[in-house]
Amino acid sequence: MRGFILNPTHRIVDGRPEIHLYGVLDDGEPCLLIDDRVRPYFFIREADVSRARAIAPQIQVEPTNLSSFASDPVVQVFVRLPDDIPPLRSRLERGGIRCFEADLRFAYRYLIDRNIRGAFEVHGHVDHHARLGRIVRNPELTPAHWKPNLKVLSIDIETDPHAKSVFAIALHTPDFERVLIVHDHLLDKGEPVHSEKELIRRFLAYVEELDPDIITGWNVVDFDLSVLARVAHNHGIRFTLGRNSEELRIRKDASFSRDSRAFVYGRQVLDGLALMRSAFYRLDDYKLETAAQAILGRGKLIVGDDRAAAIETAYEEDPQYLVAYNLQDARLVTEILSATGLVDLAVERSLLTGMQLDRVGAAIASIDSLYLPELRRRCRVAPSVHAGAESEGISGGYVMNSKPGLYENVLVFDFKSLYPSIIRTFNLDPISRAGDADPDDATITAPNGARFQRSPRGILPDLLDHLAREREEARVAGHGVKANAIKILMNSFYGVLGATTSRLFAPDVANAITTFGQRIIQWAAKDTEKLGYRVIYGDTDSLFVHAPGINADEALQVAERLRADVGAAVERRIRKEYARDSLLELEFEKLYHRFFLPEVRGGKVGSKKRYAGLLRDSDGEHIEFVGLEAVRRDWTEVSKRFQRELMQRVFHGQPVEEFVATFVTDLQAGRYDDELVYKKAVRKDLRAYTKTTPPHVKAARKLGGTAGRIVAYVMTKNGPEPVEALTAPPNYEHYIDHQIAPVADAVLHMLDKSFDAIVPRKGQMALF
Repeated sequence: MRGFILNPTHRIVDGRPEIHLYGVLDDGEPCLLIDDRVRPYFFIREADVSRARAIAPQIQVEPTNLSSFASDPVVQVFVRLPDDIPPLRSRLERGGIRCFEADLRFAYRYLIDRNIRGAFEVHGHVDHHARLGRIVRNPELTPAHWKPNLKVLSIDIETDPHAKSVFAIALHTPDFERVLIVHDHLLDKGEPVHSEKELIRRFLAYVEELDPDIITGWNVVDFDLSVLARVAHNHGIRFTLGRNSEELRIRKDASFSRDSRAFVYGRQVLDGLALMRSAFYRLDDYKLETAAQAILGRGKLIVGDDRAAAIETAYEEDPQYLVAYNLQDARLVTEILSATGLVDLAVERSLLTGMQLDRVGAAIASIDSLYLPELRRRCRVAPSVHAGAESEGISGGYVMNSKPGLYENVLVFDFKSLYPSIIRTFNLDPISRAGDADPDDATITAPNGARFQRSPRGILPDLLDHLAREREEARVAGHGVKANAIKILMNSFYGVLGATTSRLFAPDVANAITTFGQRIIQWAAKDTEKLGYRVIYGDTDSLFVHAPGINADEALQVAERLRADVGAAVERRIRKEYARDSLLELEFEKLYHRFFLPEVRGGKVGSKKRYAGLLRDSDGEHIEFVGLEAVRRDWTEVSKRFQRELMQRVFHGQPVEEFVATFVTDLQAGRYDDELVYKKAVRKDLRAYTKTTPPHVKAARKLGGTAGRIVAYVMTKNGPEPVEALTAPPNYEHYIDHQIAPVADAVLHMLDKSFDAIVPRKGQMALF
């Protein structure tokens, strides 16, 4: 039987640890694999055994053929239960004894030791269970190459404004849709129940009947499931959403994201919002309405700041409309996930790394699952993560000072997967670091001074070689989701080397990568200039090259010639200086027909990571903004509209004076009042703002205790006011001075014009 792991965990049964792997088989039936033959363990140096026995006389050790990164022989330390490891590790480390791999989760240790990444093949005696499906005890388990087709259920709840009472619960799959609602009459696609208690019971019955592998929704963990669990508890109902009999548990993850995770064994809860963030989708915000409009071109049936009141009114006066609204929200999540392939992407990432579906964004744990089996094959063990490790300075990528101006024909080149390619080219890896005894001709010296052995091949370079081949095969075969999953994984390799929370934390290796990157992009810029073309900007892995005085077709020919010639020149430099075959690949990315590089505001030097360019393709033309106000969340919609429309005119050589003057007149006439809203997060308790009080905090205080984390406010004649409680008209002069004039002057002065000359303002000093 082949299967896919949904939840790896463990249980203590009769005083012994058991691995429990909940999954789904290739025929769609759920399964549970139980193994009670494994013992928790970690490693210490062989030389420390006698000291360890003095600290913990009952310690159980066994010899190994393994050694540490420093080539010290190690022994295996066994304990009775997984929870025995942390206190024993603490005692040993207080005594100066270093512990290795003492922080791995027991279930993931089990999978890593067997090199199982998501998919498995299992043999063994099978028992059957009504909810758990096939149960296999002490199985023979091996890796498999297989991709599951998981059943997904989207849910959404509607409540009173304070989420104290639940009105309705929508359930949606591609083949099923239903709304359970506390109501007396039958409604279209609505199933009435007589009480909130019955609502919860019917919902749980439907989950068991539909038997999904994945439960999803939008903010489903922090809102929908949290509310349902609380309400179920109030009614004395065990909220068992999984395939086993355990109640739902919700916990904040300890990772940087601090996302909430729902523990539902036998199923997975995947929050649509978290999936979108982890896949690096960029939206103005991550509300369901924003995502639906951006991806599907349609959205919720009820929107706006008074939505909670509108939902309560619909429940009381028009329950059929509430059913439609509730079902639409659940349906939107299903369709967003289908349109984006986000569940498919999570599955591919899980198959690559072995991380369960709601942890595929855990880069450090993902690299562990790839690195540790390869390390064991080389008879090595890895360090434990040390919470007290001090971060050292990690140098960043090379960012050139830009050359501000308005340009025609700007060619953009980048080095494909620069940091992974550097790791592969120069054999950069924690276990490849050269020792003092390594001769110079057998090592590579990075620009930061770190030295690396030329051979044998490091683990990170080996893994990246394999992933690069897999990604290319997936791309050629048209498997875009898999290719994207591999790209995300490859790009995370560098980050784990510079993270103190990683067992591979190695600042010298991380800095070797970035300093090689700096050197390579500088080489490429010099070689481009030697060929007669001006580099106007460079950023980490990209070069922006000006090719004036030619048409678009000629510019594309120049781009291909530069790509080949500059790429070849960099290869020659690497071969000459390091005697290595380059795995770097320079790509031509795009042609900006018109391009704008601003100055730093208030200065004469070029800005970094901020520009706009006009692109043309088969779908027409559009302007791409990077780092400018048009794509920043802390600027108002009116400033974004102004910048977009201004740049359209500038890039097409159209007059701008009349547009600027008319826009300001329309602003003062109130035509853009709906676009004057600022949105900013409150990062701490409102009472903690004492020394200074930012405008969004002043606005939040006017809402009393009802202000949320994101405050939406307008600058009015009475100062900043929340949009829910405006008492005065907008202060248009504020918006002209702080939202329009700076955007305008950034480009107007390059046309020998100024905002003040076009729009005289109060307080300006008369010249005559």
